[in-house]
Amino acid sequence: MKTIYLAGGCFWGTQKFFDQFDGVIRTEVGYANGPDSEPTYQDVCKSSGHAETVLIEFDEDRMSLAGLLRYYFMVIDPVSVNRQGHDVGIQYRTGIYYTDPDMLPVIREICDEEAEKIGAPLAVEVEPLVNFFPAEEYHQKYLDKNTGGYCHIPASFLDLKQ
Repeated sequence: MKTIYLAGGCFWGTQKFFDQFDGVIRTEVGYANGPDSEPTYQDVCKSSGHAETVLIEFDEDRMSLAGLLRYYFMVIDPVSVNRQGHDVGIQYRTGIYYTDPDMLPVIREICDEEAEKIGAPLAVEVEPLVNFFPAEEYHQKYLDKNTGGYCHIPASFLDLKQ
């Protein structure tokens, strides 16, 4: 098992998007890479400095890190700063946060591919994970519980039938 933390704007859609893939074992939404104190959702919405992030545990025999990151870039605007879709604020920044430094060469390779593809530098943070605080229970699997909930990711991407 491997774990990566991906900030891709609103964490509701990002979680639902990754839950569909074979090889993704578990996801959890939370707040990452902000101050060390555990925030509430209200704190995050008031610019606490944390990013809405999805913890993704995956089986590398069934889904490679490169494959996971290529999917990630399908659903974010990688040059947008502190914004994805209609969501604006520091909590909606994009980021790839890792705990295993051995992942860094693959992360950099995929980021370089994406930057070359679009012909511009990326606004995606690539950093070690500083901290991760699980979000409140009502945010976990939010779009499964609230089928009409807003998401910046197109609905057609939430069921790719891999």
